[in-house]
Amino acid sequence: MQNTYKIAVLDLNAGNPNEGLRCIKELVAEFLAKEGVQGNFDVFEVRLEAQVPQVEDYDIFISSGGPGSPLISGAAWEGKYFGMLDAILHHNLSQPVKKHLFLICHSFQLACLHWDLAKVTKRRSTSFGILPIYKTLSGQREILFEGLPDPFYAVDSRDYQVVGPHEWKLDTLDGKVLCREKIRDHVPLERAVMAIRFSKEIFGVQFHPEADSVGMLHYFQRPDMRKKIVKHFGKKKYLEMIEHLDDDDKIMKTNHTIIPRFLQLGAESIDRSKLISA
Repeated sequence: MQNTYKIAVLDLNAGNPNEGLRCIKELVAEFLAKEGVQGNFDVFEVRLEAQVPQVEDYDIFISSGGPGSPLISGAAWEGKYFGMLDAILHHNLSQPVKKHLFLICHSFQLACLHWDLAKVTKRRSTSFGILPIYKTLSGQREILFEGLPDPFYAVDSRDYQVVGPHEWKLDTLDGKVLCREKIRDHVPLERAVMAIRFSKEIFGVQFHPEADSVGMLHYFQRPDMRKKIVKHFGKKKYLEMIEHLDDDDKIMKTNHTIIPRFLQLGAESIDRSKLISA
């Protein structure tokens, strides 16, 4: 019997127009359109409407990035969101058929804070562009990165960073730090963590693996964004980012690899577990 997958997409953009959410929905729709795959997805407006899915109603969860500070403020939506994170974690510790969760950027920072797995601090300056992501030794063995070079490239856009991972706490979940940001020889600061496998079913990244060339080109060519990028990073950096969008080995390779493989492997894990527990 063919399993039907229910996927929850959590929108943390707080009502701001965002190409990343479009990309996530397209990747999920492409997965559900594959031959032999059945299912549907729902989108939840987390920060404006405090919507979060009931964990028991969904199999796979993808939680987006978003603007602003990830530092906990006590907003009503935070309690509901953190409750959902804990419910997924507790479900997976006790149930044979696991829930699969992918956390992007703002969501990744929130999870690190809530589970006290690392520090989240404000950066001295914004990290923005199509930047190299460097694998750790664990990252070189990570199945979601299989086929990606080291370093691989992804869109990075953040004013905050995850640093100082608490390795012993990650060990209790069988978690691993998988990637770090580029080496900056002239900056005597710890390199930020760019990806963590929290557990076999929970994965988080600081960058934007969902980004595609079409969306980023549209974003970069907006007059306000072009002016902002040139002002803060220079015309050379702006032209370099545009050039990277035409390179199939840059963000499109990342787009085609990480989230599609997460969805596929999550579905296969669900299938195996349901077959064993039937």
